[in-house]
Amino acid sequence: MKYEAIGTAALAAALTLALSPATVAAASAAPPPDTCLVGFVWREARPTDHVCVTPKVRQRTEVENRLKYTNWVTGAYGPHTCVNGTVWREAFTGDDVCVTPRSRDEARSDNAQAAARRVTAKLWISTYRQGPVDNGDGTATTTSTDDIPRLKLNGSHFNAGQVKVFIYYNTGKLYWSGTVTATRNGGYAGGSWGKRTGKFDCSAPGKPANAYARAQDVTSGRWSASVPVRVGCSVY
Repeated sequence: MKYEAIGTAALAAALTLALSPATVAAASAAPPPDTCLVGFVWREARPTDHVCVTPKVRQRTEVENRLKYTNWVTGAYGPHTCVNGTVWREAFTGDDVCVTPRSRDEARSDNAQAAARRVTAKLWISTYRQGPVDNGDGTATTTSTDDIPRLKLNGSHFNAGQVKVFIYYNTGKLYWSGTVTATRNGGYAGGSWGKRTGKFDCSAPGKPANAYARAQDVTSGRWSASVPVRVGCSVY
């Protein structure tokens, strides 16, 4: 099967990336940094502590911070030695608020899960082939393009719910768009999804990307990074 490149003039112009609607929207409606998945909030063991935890843990952390002076005594570790039965929380380096051992263990666990609880909107691209269509009567319909790879967009670290997906030419012109529902799936953080575009993968040696894919988490407004692709070829 052969590919025929189209839009060579547009490709030359695309060497300078234009601002697309997706780029403008991402800049004007960007959510706060370290946005948490729905159901989690910033812990704020200190003002810059943006580890995502449950609201219950955040409330407990507020109480621990407020009572920290009552749990310090002068002892083997200086004036911030913990009273018997408590230990330093260690939610961050230098965190010497005294808490129960269980609370310290939970702080360590929350730190370990921090990245999986943020809406980082990770996007990657894979390919698939259409293959013969089963007619349900023991026969299958084939076409001349069945063996050509097609683009599939994939994501993780999204909120469960609607995701908008786009492919733009580097000039900013919309090439394709769609929607998909992110759900909880084992092996992936947050909500994950896969969307078959039906569009041909036109990548080939010596053929640079002429477009890029992006995805938006509708719940938070977070956009993924741009992932380069090559599209717009015709086949014969």
